[in-house]
Amino acid sequence: MRNVLLIASLALVAATGLAGCGSSAQPSTGSGAPTSPCKADDFKVTGEFGSAPKVEIPACKPTDELIIKDLVQGTGAEVKAGTTATVNYQLTTFSDKKVLDSSFERGQPYDVENVGQAPVIDGWNEGIVGLKEKGRRLLIVPPAKGYGQGGQGIQPNETLVFVIDGVKVTPAA
Repeated sequence: MRNVLLIASLALVAATGLAGCGSSAQPSTGSGAPTSPCKADDFKVTGEFGSAPKVEIPACKPTDELIIKDLVQGTGAEVKAGTTATVNYQLTTFSDKKVLDSSFERGQPYDVENVGQAPVIDGWNEGIVGLKEKGRRLLIVPPAKGYGQGGQGIQPNETLVFVIDGVKVTPAA
C-alpha cells in the first residue's frame, strides 16, 4: 500500500511540474519585460502631414540611441545647423503611451531657432537636421538626449516619441 501511495504521489508531482512547462516563441527574462531593442519600423504612425498623428508604441525595449525616420519626404527647404525650423510636433511618452504635448492640437507651430544650438533637448537639435519643409519625421529620443532625470512634466529616464512636421525653414541671418 505504501508503494502505491508513493507512486501516486510521484505521479502527481510529475504531472504538476510538467503542467507549467511548455515552449514559447519569445525568449523570456522572467520579468515579463520585452528583450528585443526597438527599431524605427516597430513604431506605427498614421495620419497625414499637417494633422495630429496617431502613434502606436510597440512592445520592445527602448534603445540608448536616437532613432530618426522620415515618414514623409519633404519637398521644400532643408533644416540645417543655424537655421530656424518652424515645426508642428506631438510628444508621446514611451512608458505609458500617452500624448503629453501637441502643437497640432494647439494650432500653434513651434519655432526652433538656431538648430544645433537651440534651447531644446539634444534629441531635437540632432534629430531635426535634414528635415525638409512638408516632411514628417519620427524621433525616438532616449533619456540622455531628452530630459534625463526628468522635468517639464517628464518622468525620470523616459524615452520620448516625437512626430514632427516641417512647416517652414528660415535660413540663418
